[in-house]
Amino acid sequence: MRLLYVEDDAVAREYVGRGLRHRGFEVESASDGRSGLALALEGRFELLILDVMLPGLDGFSLLRKLRAAAVDSAVLFLSARGAVEDRIRGLDLGADDYLPKPFAFAELISRIQAIGRRRQAEPTEKVLRAADLELDALRRTAARAGRRLELTRKQFEILELLLRNQGCVLTRSMILERVWGHGVETRSNAIDVHVNGIRARVDAGHERKLIHTVHGVGYVLEDRAPPAG
Repeated sequence: MRLLYVEDDAVAREYVGRGLRHRGFEVESASDGRSGLALALEGRFELLILDVMLPGLDGFSLLRKLRAAAVDSAVLFLSARGAVEDRIRGLDLGADDYLPKPFAFAELISRIQAIGRRRQAEPTEKVLRAADLELDALRRTAARAGRRLELTRKQFEILELLLRNQGCVLTRSMILERVWGHGVETRSNAIDVHVNGIRARVDAGHERKLIHTVHGVGYVLEDRAPPAG
């Protein structure tokens, strides 16, 4: 696996980089956000390990620019900013994982391997449809009735999950684990907020609703006939 490690602390950069290379990873490094962005935009890396507090361009802004440029490399934040709000922000911006400092090196390796397994296990079907809704998982675009939907990364991932499980009720905990990852803490209403945002883009203005709430359980995406009358 090819990794880019962006860290301004020279000692940490050397220690972690050496340890990763010892484990067989190909590692390049950068000491500030702007040089890290330039390298990451080349799209040569399967995983980016980012600090948050970087000179020139912070890690959150770096990730935002990468996702806007459609760079889909996996991202792991490795940062001393370990508050719940920071972790939520990083994950909502599109990171695959967030490991606060100080950390055990063995856990870092375990999380990198888990990200690799999740990426390898991604379904091969790339274009998903329900009624006049279409999602292209490769190009990361979605449209309904030919009109493109503007979705955040998390909204896109939840919609993709619902489409891949059409007709099946997904609980909030199932969505949380599949989209955010096992053991991640987030606000209790985070799933509802994201699904409401998706619904506002997918169903608003359409008589035929596709996203349905199963009260007390979760959500299902299903092409149902509109209620009579």
